[in-house]
Amino acid sequence: MSAMIVGVIGLFALVALLAIRVPVGIALSVISLLGISLTRGVNGAFGALKAIPYEFTAHWTLSAIPLFLLMGTIISGSGMTNSLYSAMRVWLGWLPGGLAVATNFAGAGFAAASGSSLATTATLGKIAVPEMLKNKYEPGLATGVATAVGTLGAVIPPSIIIVLYAIFAQAPVGQVLIAGIIPGLLTAFMYAGLIITRCWMNPSLAPRVAIPKMTAAEHLKIVAPIWPLPILVLAVVGGIYSGVMTATESAAVGVVLAIIVTLLQGKLSFRLLRESLLEAAQTTASLILIAVGAALFTRFLAFSGLPNILTQMISAGDTSQLTLILSIAVVYLFLGCFLDPLGVLLLTLPILLPVFKTMNIDLVWMGIILVKFIEIGMLTPPVGLNVFIMKGVMGDRVSLVTIFKGVSWFLLAEVVVMILLIAFPAITLFLPSLMN
Repeated sequence: MSAMIVGVIGLFALVALLAIRVPVGIALSVISLLGISLTRGVNGAFGALKAIPYEFTAHWTLSAIPLFLLMGTIISGSGMTNSLYSAMRVWLGWLPGGLAVATNFAGAGFAAASGSSLATTATLGKIAVPEMLKNKYEPGLATGVATAVGTLGAVIPPSIIIVLYAIFAQAPVGQVLIAGIIPGLLTAFMYAGLIITRCWMNPSLAPRVAIPKMTAAEHLKIVAPIWPLPILVLAVVGGIYSGVMTATESAAVGVVLAIIVTLLQGKLSFRLLRESLLEAAQTTASLILIAVGAALFTRFLAFSGLPNILTQMISAGDTSQLTLILSIAVVYLFLGCFLDPLGVLLLTLPILLPVFKTMNIDLVWMGIILVKFIEIGMLTPPVGLNVFIMKGVMGDRVSLVTIFKGVSWFLLAEVVVMILLIAFPAITLFLPSLMN
C-alpha cells in the first residue's frame, strides 16, 4: 500500500472517529501513530511519539497560553465583568437598543481581557441577557448579541487560538496577535451599527430604558471598579506592540497585574487563586492534547505526501487567492458544524500551510482570516458552539431556535466584515507593519 493511499485512508478514518464524537486530540493522535506505523514502521511511530510531544510542548512561546488563561480566570473571578457591564449600561443605555449595545462593547472588553470566546458568552449570558429580558427586549436580540460578541475572544488579543496558530504556522506571535485588533474592533462596531439600525427601525425590539441623570462624581464611582481593566489590556497589548515584551512576557506581566489589581480591590483570596489555577490548568491540558495530536498529524501527512500533491494540484490549476479563500470558507463553515474551533484549526493547518507558502500568502493576514472563519462557524447551525453555550446558560427561558434566529442577524454583519478584510488586507496588516 502506497504512502498516499495510507494518507487518504487516514483522513477518512479521522473523519469517522470525529463523527462518533471521539475527542479531537485522541482521534488525531491515534490516526497519526497508526499512519506513521504503516508508512515508516513501528519504530518510526515510537520515534515520533518520543520526540514530537516534547518538541512541541517545550516551545517557549507556548507558555503564553496558560498565562493568558490564568489572567482571564482571575479577572473573571474578581467580578470586574459585572462592573464593566454596569458602566456600559449607563454610558450607552440612551441609544436605540442601548442595553444590547452595552452588552456588545462590554463583551468586547471582556474578550480582550480573557481571550476566551466561550467564557465571554457564558458570562454575558449570566449578567447581560437577564437584564435585557427584564426590560422586555426581544429574546432573539438579547441572546443573539451576547452569543455573537463572545466570538471576539478568538480574534481580539490576547487570543489563545491565535497564539496556537502562530506557533504552528511559524509566524511571529506578536504580529499575529496585534493584527487581530482592528478586525476585532471593526466587528464590534459593525455589531453595534446593526443593533442600533434594527432597533431604530423597529423600536418594539428593544424598549427604551430610562437612564437616570448622574453627576460627575456618580459617573466616576461607576468607572472606579473597571479602571484596572483597560490598563491591564493596554499593558499586555502595548508591551507586545512596542516590542518591549514578547507575547509570553506580556502574558506573565498580565497575570501579575491581575493579581495586584484583585488584591488592591480586596477581592483576592486563596479560593480565587486555587479555582483560577485549576481552571487554567484544565483548559491548558485539553488544548495541549489537541495541539500535540495535530503536530503528530502534521508528521503523518508529511510522510504520506498528501500536502505536496495538493500543492502541485493547486499550482497546476492556477488557483487564485480568492478562490482558495472561498474554498477554505466552505470547509471551515462545514467543519464548524461538528468540531470545536481549535479542532477545526489544527485539523486543517497541516494541509493548508504548504499551500499558503506555495502561493506566497501572508501568514499574518491569513491567520486572522482563518480565525474569523472559525468565529462564524461558532455561530452557524446545526452545531454553533457559542449558541449551545448560551442555551446551556439560559435553560428553558429561551429556545434554541430563538437564539439561532437572533444570531443570524449578526452573521450578516460578519459577511460585510469578511468582504472588507479579504478585499483590503491592509486593514489587518496596518498595525503589524508599524511593528516592523
